[in-house]
Amino acid sequence: MIRVLIAGLGNMGLSHALAHHENPHSEIVGLVNRSDVDLPDALQGYPRYATFEEGLALEPDLVVVATYTDSHADFACAAMEKGAHVFVEKPLAMTVEDARRVVATAKRLGRKLVVGYILRHHPSWMRLIDEARGLGGPYVFRLNLNQQSSGAEWDTHKALMQTTSPIVDCGVHYVDVMCQITDADPIRVHGMGLRLSDEIAEDMYNYGQFQVVFEDGSVGWYEAGWGPMMSETAFFVKDIISPSGAVSITDGNKGASADIDGHTKVGGILVHRTSGDQLIEMPDEPGHQELCDAEQAYMLNAIRDDVDLTRHMNDAVQSLAICLAADESIRSGQPVILKEPNR
Repeated sequence: MIRVLIAGLGNMGLSHALAHHENPHSEIVGLVNRSDVDLPDALQGYPRYATFEEGLALEPDLVVVATYTDSHADFACAAMEKGAHVFVEKPLAMTVEDARRVVATAKRLGRKLVVGYILRHHPSWMRLIDEARGLGGPYVFRLNLNQQSSGAEWDTHKALMQTTSPIVDCGVHYVDVMCQITDADPIRVHGMGLRLSDEIAEDMYNYGQFQVVFEDGSVGWYEAGWGPMMSETAFFVKDIISPSGAVSITDGNKGASADIDGHTKVGGILVHRTSGDQLIEMPDEPGHQELCDAEQAYMLNAIRDDVDLTRHMNDAVQSLAICLAADESIRSGQPVILKEPNR
């Protein structure tokens, strides 16, 4: 039985707590949240703590870090130094340096570190990546996720934007997909963004987009916007093009853009080749809670079976580096060079 501490009880933290509550290989030893929150009935009986330090004193085997991004790196490192393995929600850290510090700590101490890239556990997205890789590169990536949020969803987005922009918070998911398909290093990023609301800080923007160039010649575009002003036309574009054809999600723009379950739904995958088209139906896709269950099952398996997570950790740093470079480009107005291309 693996003793688990959950830190952060927002949307993702609650889902991860429920996953461990239901998993027969887990024992939740505590829930940490700095403020009092309403818990579902299933979680009512667990001890609750106001500080991360109180939770770590329980000496858990696994710590799930689902707090705001600015505490991810310090909490993850503290947990590993205390002897725990760590599951940390994305983004891994606020800076590339901090992300590398977390990975270095995991390697030095022999701890398992898994980052919350939920799409890596979705059978439809795994199929999409396999189909795209089967076409061969170089690739054009056209990906976005805009969310017309209002009420509680807009409040959540405004809270997130106190530390993290939409293109970093959401972008790491989809840049991770790009990186899994191309395998090539990014060399240049150019971003642009705009603050569309007086309800957020003057130095933050709630709409952003960027372009990234990879060493193999692949190019990618990603766009993310949050708020009541966002359009729901073509808010969910997932399109991957290569010299041999294209792979696209066909059902992405159905339903409300703020629906968290809809962000992972694929519905169908259209594979286009010069020889003809193939529509791959993906029925009975897992919902958000089922995907969180799968993430935590993967985490537990990585601990039990000593899974090599080197590629997983390196990909987490690289996808974050691309999104943070885009954020830097938006703020500076200049492209960011990540690596000099091979001549």
